Amino acid sequence: MVSITQPRTSATQGALWPWWVLLFCAVALYFFGLGSPYAPTNGDEMVYIHIARLTAASGHWLPLVSDLENMRNTKPPLLFWQAIASGDWSAQGSLFSLRWPSVAYTLLTAAALGWMTLRISDQWRTALLAAIIFLAFFSTYRYSRVYLTSAPETFWLALPMWYLLWQQTAPTRSAPPPAALPSQAGQWSAPAYLLSGLVMGVGLLYKSFALIAPAAATLGCALWLSQGSLRFEPLVRTAAGVCFSVVVALGVFSLWFVLDPDPRAVWQEFVIGENAGKLQTGGYWQAALNGDYPLWQQALAYPENAGLLLPVALGLCWYALRCAWLGHWRAWAGQPQGTLLIWLMVWLLVFSIPSQRSARYVIAAMPAFAILLAMYWEHLARGWFFAVLLIGAIALTLLARIGWVMHGLGIGTDLELGITLMCAALGLAACLGGFLDARWTRNSALAATLALYACFSAMTAPLTSAKAGYSAAIQVRMQKLRIAVPNGFNGQYERFAFLLPGSTLVPYDVEGRNTASLRPDLPAAERLDYLLERFDAVVWIDAETAPTPLTCLPHCELLAQRWHVKSRHRAGEVSLSNVWQPQEWLFGKERLIISKP
Repeated sequence: MVSITQPRTSATQGALWPWWVLLFCAVALYFFGLGSPYAPTNGDEMVYIHIARLTAASGHWLPLVSDLENMRNTKPPLLFWQAIASGDWSAQGSLFSLRWPSVAYTLLTAAALGWMTLRISDQWRTALLAAIIFLAFFSTYRYSRVYLTSAPETFWLALPMWYLLWQQTAPTRSAPPPAALPSQAGQWSAPAYLLSGLVMGVGLLYKSFALIAPAAATLGCALWLSQGSLRFEPLVRTAAGVCFSVVVALGVFSLWFVLDPDPRAVWQEFVIGENAGKLQTGGYWQAALNGDYPLWQQALAYPENAGLLLPVALGLCWYALRCAWLGHWRAWAGQPQGTLLIWLMVWLLVFSIPSQRSARYVIAAMPAFAILLAMYWEHLARGWFFAVLLIGAIALTLLARIGWVMHGLGIGTDLELGITLMCAALGLAACLGGFLDARWTRNSALAATLALYACFSAMTAPLTSAKAGYSAAIQVRMQKLRIAVPNGFNGQYERFAFLLPGSTLVPYDVEGRNTASLRPDLPAAERLDYLLERFDAVVWIDAETAPTPLTCLPHCELLAQRWHVKSRHRAGEVSLSNVWQPQEWLFGKERLIISKP
């Protein structure tokens, strides 16, 4: 018989210092490689850095500025104002200066959920475990660490839920909660609804007004059910209070229209183009079952966001279903566990409605998933964790191999290779310990996940060092020149603004998807000549790792070259037969070429 309830006890389970060490390592990991262009990120990050850079250069906070077609008012201004305030736009700037506010938001959320877990479980070990799990989720590491992030709205939209959970855990832990607690926790005053609306409005100004739907629905359901009564009167009272919060939140968001000198463009580009377009109704059910964004895939959004911990996340979902089947759901009403489940379910249901669905849309509910996973960590079968260790061991081995091959190609120093191999060795040791001893399996899964992130950052470090970029002399020479740079994805050419500051960048399509992008139809040699005739310099991608002669000689000059990591591969380019030889499919050369008179 399984039980969904967890007793509140002050009993400790072993020493706490290993958990503090693991938490410290997780926090440090979020700063390791933070300024790297190879940090796991959203593919659109450079688009929004481009908008922030041009808006900062305009000298005005609004309107937003962009050179990209149909890419200007695609996010509310608070995201760009944060970048303008934190970025060093007067000099070369750095990705680190743009990204650290995201890490600050993420760590504040981790601290809040750890504190709340402590109030719920009365165990420091469980609280530390919840914070580490949250930081170990791949969705947190990828989308709540870099510039285009989910960290700010996750933080702001969670504040009303933290307040409700704080109310539900308010009684002293030495005595059981009184029967009247649920109704006391769910009855909010007008100031509470006002503050909730204000903080939710800040969250909307980071991402979208559409987030008010899951945020308000979650708050309303949780407040109503926490009152311990399903009567009509509490429902009406709660609905009125939440509607007031919604009005306040939307009022905060509407400041964008008030302050922007071109509100009509905001309406057309953001409200209609960016948001309403995701609610298309043509062939809805057919697309929901067999389209690009099927409902069954959205149902797995939380495990997908867990990344390497996906098997364990599936284990928690299975465990919760078993408890519900056995009737333990009655114990959830008015309790923190029930509030956390409502938080998860409402966000999932709301974002199953639009025609475009993504696991990213429920990231704001991942703190609740981390708390529940920590609370029932020991209840899950060992096999779920064993699967994490098996996948992690394979991934760590492959990353170590890539690092070794990079060193053989002359990329990086002996010390950098040593750090990569050390991170891989620590992760593999954790995997081995979890395989051999059942007592270590669960916690080894966390250690292996963090080691995998560390190994990846260490492996890519040689590609982001000062030696891997263009020298200061080259950067000075390129000042104020027009340079044609490759653009494999929308806005990706913006990365050259950090490598060649002060130059004018003109993107050319390297994949031939846009026929108007500087003659992608020409053969490679002819296209290079075409670009050199029209620009002062060209950044040219050579897919080969071995040196190849320039086809434009003697009418051009190779100024510098650096390693290029391929982000997209043709079908069949990577297979089981060559996966152990990454030099055949992962690396190429990026050449800076200037034309000679």
